[in-house]
Amino acid sequence: MNHHVSTLGPGDVFRDWLVYVLGDRIKNKSCSVEVFKYKPSSHIVCRYKFKGEHYSVIAKFFAEPTGKLKKYNAYEAMVREYNNLREVQSIIKVPAPIAIHQDFNCALVTEYISGKSFSWYLSQDKNIYDKLTSIAHTMHKLHKHTRHDYYNKTRDFANFHSVLDQLKLNDSLRNQFNELLGKWWYSSILDQPKGCMIHRDATPSNYVFHNGIPYILDLESSWHNAHYARDLGIMCSELKNSFELNKGSGNLAEPYIGHFLWHYSKNESDFLKTTTILPFFMSLGFLRSARLHRHNQHYEYLIREAVECLKALR
Repeated sequence: MNHHVSTLGPGDVFRDWLVYVLGDRIKNKSCSVEVFKYKPSSHIVCRYKFKGEHYSVIAKFFAEPTGKLKKYNAYEAMVREYNNLREVQSIIKVPAPIAIHQDFNCALVTEYISGKSFSWYLSQDKNIYDKLTSIAHTMHKLHKHTRHDYYNKTRDFANFHSVLDQLKLNDSLRNQFNELLGKWWYSSILDQPKGCMIHRDATPSNYVFHNGIPYILDLESSWHNAHYARDLGIMCSELKNSFELNKGSGNLAEPYIGHFLWHYSKNESDFLKTTTILPFFMSLGFLRSARLHRHNQHYEYLIREAVECLKALR
């Protein structure tokens, strides 16, 4: 959601810098600029619409966090997402990176992508199969064309334990997770010789469809040398969670999950391999969601699903 917060004219330092870096994309250098603020978001995020120009950009201010994470290097985060966008823009559709500026609260400026997110299609129950097909192909393209020399398995388990730490589970439940994770660690199922770049926050809201084509948003937290199935697991847990919340049963998501994984996979053996690995990362996805539902009944469902996924190890 976004709402209008102000209108900027010539003389506003940030507005004038935007006009400068956009160059020939803005014909009338004296045009006013309407500002729209987005909520919710992990940082201050605004859309700047240039009146009469039919052109907009998005600015993300890394030095103005709005979430729980307040202490981090804003400059490094700004540069990291800028570089991530530059790295993948020839592979998949992302908002084109335009400029960064440390002095404007570590602002990252990208092109504005109009369209509806996959979250909207889920909520409206419209074209879900078609949208999942497109997302699967986009994910596969990202993973295939960003192969790295190794997979950092240790980081995945450290991150899993970090999420568990945030949930502050009772000793009995935490010990159960620790025991299950130990079995996954000593299993060879997750092992693979190479890693890839992943989105890492593959939630429905971060996939926006413009002219029928999915654009991936928010690459700030992307990982390199990662496991391809992590993105798949997060998306699948989000699908099941959405159906549980809005349709009364997460099991109704199963046909969509199968469809999504099939269109990601190269062949049947690839599909079977992915479905064996998937529960580990789906469990992580449920736990990530549980952080947002710690004070309501849905929390118990998410914890239960996370446990059952880890028990699926064969």
